[in-house]
Amino acid sequence: MTSQATPEQPHHKQIFLHDPADHEEKLDILEYWRTIQKRKGQILAFGVIFAVLAAAIVFAMTPIYRATATLMIEAGKAKVVTIDDVYSGASQNREYFQTQVEIIKSREVAIKAIKKAELWNSEEFDPRPDADSMLTGLLVSVGLKDDPAGIEWNDDTLAEAIYPVFVKRVVIEPVRLSQLAKISFDSSSAALSARVANGLALAYIESDMDARYKVTQQASNWIQDRLASLRVSLEESERMLQQYREKAGIVDVKSVGQSGVGQQMIEVTSRLVEARLRRAEAENAYNQIKSAKKTGDLTSLPAVIRNPIVADALRQESQAERRLAELTQRYGTEHPKYMQAEGELKSARENLQRQVDTVVASITQEYEVNKGTERTLEGQMASARGGVQDINRKEFELTVLEREVESNRQIFDMFVKRAKETSISSDLQTPVARVVDMAVVPDRPVKPQKLQIILISFILGVFIATLAALVLERLDNTLKTSDDVETKLKTPLLTALPLLTDDEVARESTARIFIDNPKCLYSEAIRTARTGVLLSALDVPKRLLLITSSLPGEGKTTFSINLAMAHAHTKKTLLIDADMRRPAISKGLGLQPGAMGLSNLVSGTAKLEDCLQHLDGSSLDIMPSGSIPPNPVELLLSQKFKDTLDHLMEVYDVVIIDSPPVELVSDALVISPMATGVIYVSRANSTPWQLARRGLQRIRRAEGQLLGVVLNRLDFAQAEKYYGEYSGYGKYGYGQTGYGAVYGEDSSAV
Repeated sequence: MTSQATPEQPHHKQIFLHDPADHEEKLDILEYWRTIQKRKGQILAFGVIFAVLAAAIVFAMTPIYRATATLMIEAGKAKVVTIDDVYSGASQNREYFQTQVEIIKSREVAIKAIKKAELWNSEEFDPRPDADSMLTGLLVSVGLKDDPAGIEWNDDTLAEAIYPVFVKRVVIEPVRLSQLAKISFDSSSAALSARVANGLALAYIESDMDARYKVTQQASNWIQDRLASLRVSLEESERMLQQYREKAGIVDVKSVGQSGVGQQMIEVTSRLVEARLRRAEAENAYNQIKSAKKTGDLTSLPAVIRNPIVADALRQESQAERRLAELTQRYGTEHPKYMQAEGELKSARENLQRQVDTVVASITQEYEVNKGTERTLEGQMASARGGVQDINRKEFELTVLEREVESNRQIFDMFVKRAKETSISSDLQTPVARVVDMAVVPDRPVKPQKLQIILISFILGVFIATLAALVLERLDNTLKTSDDVETKLKTPLLTALPLLTDDEVARESTARIFIDNPKCLYSEAIRTARTGVLLSALDVPKRLLLITSSLPGEGKTTFSINLAMAHAHTKKTLLIDADMRRPAISKGLGLQPGAMGLSNLVSGTAKLEDCLQHLDGSSLDIMPSGSIPPNPVELLLSQKFKDTLDHLMEVYDVVIIDSPPVELVSDALVISPMATGVIYVSRANSTPWQLARRGLQRIRRAEGQLLGVVLNRLDFAQAEKYYGEYSGYGKYGYGQTGYGAVYGEDSSAV
């Protein structure tokens, strides 16, 4: 019979030995939601506990009231007097506004507000009751606080002691895109919070006016000191100016001195310019004449031609030449008229030459005269310039003295003016800010926000509990659903056995549930497993099934018994208890203890008939484990054990072997290569899937042919509710009325 199972082995190896790499699938949103649904009662309870604790704390806290005064900082206020040199005016930029906000927070303003409100009279702020407290003594002993016993309490020391607490209660909030600032103060007393907020705003205004008044007074004192020295300097400069005028004999240099010499210099300059122009024109004509004398033609010169006498002589010469030319053509050169015309032409030329010589002589004489006139005027100009320069030197020295006197007078006048302005500004001071809205006594506390804190605490508690639930669920590495079998174990699911309730197992043991309660959900699952086994290899008439698990207590023996009972309905079936260390089949079925069984049959000390027992109410044969051998593994590895299995396969159609867990001993690994199929039982919500997968891998390495995994004790209702395990059992009526009740008991067999 073993040879018949051999052709199936390569097929099973191809399916199960080449599994994908181990990868854990991430939880999706649906799985997160199912986890939360699973523990929603605990999550809500934790949130309620968190909210109750928060409520107990907030209701025990002292309520704090907040009063707010609105202040307008007038960055662009009008000034009564202009005195920018004394102190700078308010700027309209944001830096100025932020500076004023910081001034409101300053220590000086806070101390003034504390004194104004006399906060030491309030029990909330009075530092004196702490003097004898244990906490104060401890802080003094470690050097973190001064000993209050040595402090002399007065307004100043009390304000200084209150300041650290006071500044933590003050809130300054600039209003965006405006010149407003909100001044708030927190206190357990509503009336005190309003009084302090208003007092702080007024203290800031008074502090600003005091500071500007001090600056004005300092500027006034400085100006008065400077006026005395400026008055002495002015008088000294005026005395030196008068002494110089008397020494130089100057009455009024600008109006008298320059009226004569200056006017003379202007006239000489004008005449000199004209003389230079005439000399330049004469010099130009003279130079033309000198150049023309070299060529011998003076009549072509512009200066000569422009002379009317020369022009008339040239015209007479031209007429004589024209007449001579006419007579030559008419009478010839020997005619008396020609001779007369020739004499007239000669006379005309001689006259032209005399006129040209006269004009050249007059031009030369004019050039020389103009040169002389220019030299004379230049001499007069030099003499006038010397006189003016002498007067200018005196005027320069006089101007220096006058400028010094004027400068001293201007500085003195300015300081006199500033002194008057400062005196006036000290009496007329406009505040830098004004209170737009006075703080009123609040009617409800600003903190603690009880409802908000309780709600936030509840949400935080729910969030923490939800996070813890997700972490616990993530840390839970057991098999929870049938999908986990295929995704985590990488092995097909043969069937899922339900978690049996007390009502279902009260009358009889779970080992006989298939016979005693054939219509229950557990029996239906056993039939599903039987069908899966029969369909796994249709061409194999005989089957040797090995049932094992990872650890004890996973229900493999109960499953083996009930699966054998299911097969016994249709086929001749034998159930063998191969766990020779802790046999459980005989105990579960109530058989005779100490009966002969597998170990006796293999060792040859008993016959097959002596090792078999029959189950009442069923055709199932059972072979107990028999006598416990000293080393069961050696017995299973023997050839006699293999021969025994071959003989049993000839007698029975189905042989089911219940073996020990693979994580404890290697018995199952020894038997698995001999079996036509191995069924691995794993307990839901108990066995770590890593352990189960390691056991499956060991069976594959031992060349065992895995048929599938049986997930035992699965709570279908919980799996469907929290993990989306939509099983047909129970939901669609299979489990309650019985699968066989509708179609007949034998209809589930294949």
